[in-house]
Amino acid sequence: MEKADHKTPVRPIEILCPACGQDTLLKREKVYEGFKHTGTKLSCAACGHVFPDEAKVPFKAKKIVPGFGRQDVPPPPKVFDEREVLETVSRLCRHCAHYVVNPFLQRCGRSNREVEATDTCNQFAPKTNPASQDS
Repeated sequence: MEKADHKTPVRPIEILCPACGQDTLLKREKVYEGFKHTGTKLSCAACGHVFPDEAKVPFKAKKIVPGFGRQDVPPPPKVFDEREVLETVSRLCRHCAHYVVNPFLQRCGRSNREVEATDTCNQFAPKTNPASQDS
């Protein structure tokens, strides 16, 4: 399931109150009888005018503003060509056999210096895949 399936429906709150004539917000208050929810009281936030039901509330019309669409988004820039990216990514320290991971610090087992996972060096040795080795 997608996140959109779990979202609460968005209800409009901007109104044009007929009682006070102001451009204001709709106030929704739950009404209880004891501990049982019996309904919702809809009122103007500015003057307190109570609306009998949701159908009688004069919601403010949404303005449809022409704007940018998906077709207007430019494609991401290509700074490196694919060959260069593949060569660099495959030589990162995180893919090296000498990369030692520690919760506080990552080190190179060959030079014994502190490294980051995205560092590269000329002494790169690819990790052997333990799943492909026979025991």
